Amino acid sequence: MAGHSQYKNIMHRKGRQDKIRSKIFSKLAREITVAAKAGIPDPSANARLRLAIQNARAESMPKDNIERAIKKASAADGENYETIRYEGYGPSGVAVIVEALTDNRARTAPVVRAFFAKYGGNLGETGSVSFMFVHVGEIVYPLAKTSADAMMEAGIEAGADDVTSDGEHVVTCAFESINEVSTALAAKFGEAESVKLVWKPTVMAPITEFEKAESLMKLIDALDEDDDVQHVFTNADIPEEIAAKLNPE
Repeated sequence: MAGHSQYKNIMHRKGRQDKIRSKIFSKLAREITVAAKAGIPDPSANARLRLAIQNARAESMPKDNIERAIKKASAADGENYETIRYEGYGPSGVAVIVEALTDNRARTAPVVRAFFAKYGGNLGETGSVSFMFVHVGEIVYPLAKTSADAMMEAGIEAGADDVTSDGEHVVTCAFESINEVSTALAAKFGEAESVKLVWKPTVMAPITEFEKAESLMKLIDALDEDDDVQHVFTNADIPEEIAAKLNPE
């Protein structure tokens, strides 16, 4: 289980497993608030806010929650969040990138560092592993939306760099182009299942021991449960037989 599909499997594992709505909504709301504060509270004129709202809708976040998160951006006593990226190595030398939104980096950094240490990894400096990834836009549609050929044609016409249709349609583009590409695809196919900026690995790290893979998943789960952590990406390459044991159906 290698390459892009495995990276997506790991990245989204927790979201698929338990869907703890309050936790998901809390993180989505934080991103909406930060996006609204970074620009203006109008999604038609604020690309980051538009993407945040689209992903909130994809998770069935109620409209009232979305509007409340936008209004929070203009509150005089609102928190001031900053985006921080942490990088390090997990078990078996797997590269891990953690994106966080925090109002107190003195609180977040020690927690992230402790998780790495607890599960056999170590937190590094910024840039220590990101050179093994590319920062790209990723637009996902269900396979039932259209044919692989139609999605490929539309993606290329919209300016995408790559389109794959294995389990789902995944359109990849330069991160600077995500709004233009997603808007063009939405005009043709409707709103996507998700529109996100992701760290996609260019170099994979194989894990051949079940214990190491299990420790990595525990690290990802622990990070994902933290309120300040928004996204976790890795370059783990886990064989099918080990992946099946980690996540039995």
